[in-house]
Amino acid sequence: MSKIKLFLFCSFLSIGFKSQEINDWITNPVDYVNPLMGTQSSYELSNGNTYPIIGLPWGMNYWTPQNGKNGNGWQYTYNSNKIQGFKQTHQPSPWMNDYGQFSILPIVGNPEIDQEKRASWFSHKTEIANPYYYKVYLADYDVWTEIAPTERSAMMRFTFPETNQAQILLDAFDRGSYVRIIPSERKIIGYSTRYARGKMENFKNYFVIQFDKDFVSQNVWSGTEIQKSILEIKADHVGSLVKFPHLKKGEQITIRVASSFISQEQAEINLEESKGKSFDQVKSEAKEIWNLTLNKIQIKGTTIDQARTFYSCLYRSVLFPQKLYEKDRNGNIQHYSPYNGKIMPGYLFGGTGFWDTFRALYPLLNLVYPSMNVEMQKGLISAYQEGGFLPEWSSPGFADIMIGNNSASVVSEAYLKGLRGYDAEILWQALKHGANNEGPMSAVGRKGVADYNSIGYVPTDTGINESAARTLEYAYDDYAIYEFGKALNKSEEELEPFKSRAMNYKKLFDPKYNLMRGKKKNGEFQENFDPFEWGNAFTEGNSWHYTWSVFQDINGLKELMGGKQQFVKMLDSVFVMPPTFNTNYYKEVIHEMREMQIVGMGQYAHGNQPIQHMLYLYNYAGQPWKTQYWVRQVMDKLYKPTPDGYCGDEDNGQTSAWYVFSALGFYPVTPASTQYVLGAPLFKSIKINLENSKAIQIEAPKNSENNIYINQLKFNSKNYSKNWIDHFELLKGAKLKFDMSSKPNTERGIQDSDAPFSMSTPDK
Repeated sequence: MSKIKLFLFCSFLSIGFKSQEINDWITNPVDYVNPLMGTQSSYELSNGNTYPIIGLPWGMNYWTPQNGKNGNGWQYTYNSNKIQGFKQTHQPSPWMNDYGQFSILPIVGNPEIDQEKRASWFSHKTEIANPYYYKVYLADYDVWTEIAPTERSAMMRFTFPETNQAQILLDAFDRGSYVRIIPSERKIIGYSTRYARGKMENFKNYFVIQFDKDFVSQNVWSGTEIQKSILEIKADHVGSLVKFPHLKKGEQITIRVASSFISQEQAEINLEESKGKSFDQVKSEAKEIWNLTLNKIQIKGTTIDQARTFYSCLYRSVLFPQKLYEKDRNGNIQHYSPYNGKIMPGYLFGGTGFWDTFRALYPLLNLVYPSMNVEMQKGLISAYQEGGFLPEWSSPGFADIMIGNNSASVVSEAYLKGLRGYDAEILWQALKHGANNEGPMSAVGRKGVADYNSIGYVPTDTGINESAARTLEYAYDDYAIYEFGKALNKSEEELEPFKSRAMNYKKLFDPKYNLMRGKKKNGEFQENFDPFEWGNAFTEGNSWHYTWSVFQDINGLKELMGGKQQFVKMLDSVFVMPPTFNTNYYKEVIHEMREMQIVGMGQYAHGNQPIQHMLYLYNYAGQPWKTQYWVRQVMDKLYKPTPDGYCGDEDNGQTSAWYVFSALGFYPVTPASTQYVLGAPLFKSIKINLENSKAIQIEAPKNSENNIYINQLKFNSKNYSKNWIDHFELLKGAKLKFDMSSKPNTERGIQDSDAPFSMSTPDK
C-alpha cells in the first residue's frame, strides 16, 4: 500500500471511530466504565485525584493496586510504573487519606519486606481495570494478579510461573498492627489500626485471609525484619509471609479476604459473602450488580467516548459514602462508631464531604437511588446520636476540614423530595442544634454562629477564616432548614429565624463591585479587596466564584446586581476575564488555581465546587441559550474517559454527578427545592428507570455536536417554555422531547414566569 493510500485509509478509519455512534440502548454499561479516569494526578495538578476502585456500589471495602508509598494519599497514580501491593482501601480522596488499610502481594524468589524493594514493574498494556474486576501482570515476579469484589470481601487469584519460591506477602501497615498465621486452617488473621487523620477510640480493621493451598513455610515480620519460628506478632508495623509447594507454570492460588470494623468474628461472617463461590462466579455476580446499578440510566444516540465518560462518571457517583454497617449472623444491622468508639446498632456511612456533595451528588441519589439515601439518612441519625452533631465531612467520623453546615441541605432535600422511612424529627432536632451551636471542631456545627445569628454574618476580623464563604453557606443552609421545617408543619415562630437568616447573603453584597465581599464586625467592608484573591474571606476560590452561592434566591441576587442585563453581564464577565489569581492567603499556587488557569475559560473554575452551578443561572435572567452553550462546552472540553479526564478533584462523586445531571439536560441549582434547572441533553435518547417502576424518557433526536440549543421542548406532549422541571412531575413518569438546533432560540424561556424558583419569588 502506498504512503498516500495508507494515510487516507488511516484518516478515514480515525474519522469513523471518532464519529461512530451507538444507536441501540446500552445494556452492559459497566463495560463502558474506565476506573482509571482521573488517575493521572499529582499534588500540583489534579486531573481527578482518583484511583481505580474495585468494589461494589457503596461497598464497605474497596481494593486498588498500590504504587504509592504506605501512607501516601496518592496511592495509585497513572504515571507510576511499579506496584508494591494490592490494597484494601477506604480512602475518599488523597487529601483525606485512608484508614484501616492493609495490602497483599504475590512474590517469587527471595522475599523482600521493604515496600520499595518488593515493588514490581508493571505496564498499563497488561492492566485490565473494571469496577468488578482487575487484572495486571507483575513483571518482576512473572505473576498475574486478579481481583473480584463483594460488598465486604473479595477474591484474588494469582497465576504463577513454575517455581519453588511462590509466596504471598501481607502488609498490615504501621501505627499498630497485629498478624496471626493459622497453618492448619490455611488462614491469616489480624488487624490494622492505621488512621491518617489522628486517632479513633478502639479502632481496628480486623481482617481474615483464607487460602486454597497449604503452606510449606510461614513467617511473620516486623518493620523490615522477618521473625523466625513465631506465628503471631503485634507491633507498630507487622506483616506475614506464607510459602507454597512447588507450582507448575500457570498454576493458581486463590484467596478469599474480608474485614470488619467490629470484631474478628464479624470478619469471618463477612468472609461468607464469597463462601463456596469460584473466582469467576464472584466476578460475574459483581458485574451483574454493577449493570443493575448503572442501568438505572440508559442511553443511546451517543458517541463511544461520551458513553464512556457518562458511565465512568455514574460509577464515581455511586461509590461514596461507603457502607460502614455490617450484619451479624442473625441479620442485625450494627456498626463500629468512630464517634464514641463503641459497637452500636443501626446504619452508618462514611467517606464524604457535604461541602462538595450537597450540590449534585445527593440530588442524584434522591432522584435515581432514593432507597440508598434512606439508609444514609438513618446513618446520619446514628452519627448525630453518637457524636452530638451531624458530620460535615465523615472520614469515617468527624473530620476538621472545609466549612459550612451543609448537612442541612442533605437532610432537608431528602425529605422535601419524598424520602420517608426514617425518624425525620430526630434529624430536625439535629439540624437546629447544628445551626445554633459551634461544634467540637471548626468544621462541625457553625463556627462564628454567635455573630452570624446576631449581626447576620461572620465577620472577617474576629479570627475566623473564610468568613464570607461561611456566611453564604449558612444562609442557604438556613433556607434548607426553613423548608424542612415547613414540610414538618413546624410553627411560624420556630421557623422565622431560619427564614429571615436565609436572606443574610444580602449583607455581604457590595454594589460598588457587584460582588460578595467580607465584612468587619463594625459593618464596614474588609479593606484591600481583591476579587481575584483566593481564600481570605472565601474558600478555595475568590469572590467571582462565591458571589453566585445564593442557591436559595438567585432572583434576589439578580436584583441586587441591577436586574437582568447587569446580571447577565456579570455572568458573561466570568468567561472573558483572564485567569488571574492572587495567592496572598494560601502563600502558594494551590492546584485549584492552576486548574482554572489552564482550561482557557477565564475565571470559570469548574475544577472546584463553588462555581459549578453558575452556568445554569442564565435561566433566571431570560437567556437560557447561554446555559445550553456553556454546559456543552464544559462537558465536551473538560471531561474525557481518560486518565487525565477531569479538570480538578473528582470529590466523592460531586464533579461526576454534575456531568451526569448535565448530560440528562437539567441540574439541581437549589438542591433543597423540588426544581431542576434546564440545560440541554447530551444524548439523543435517555431513559431513567425510577425505583417506583416509572420511567423518565428524554428524547432529542436532532442532538449533535452542532445542535446544542433547545429550539422547543415538549413536556408530556405539550409545549413547555419554562426553564425548570419539577421533581414530583418527573416521578410520575415523564416524557421530555427536545427539538435541538444549531442556533439559539432567543424567544424561548425569556419571560419572568419562565424563571426557576427563588425564595423572593415563591410563586415560581
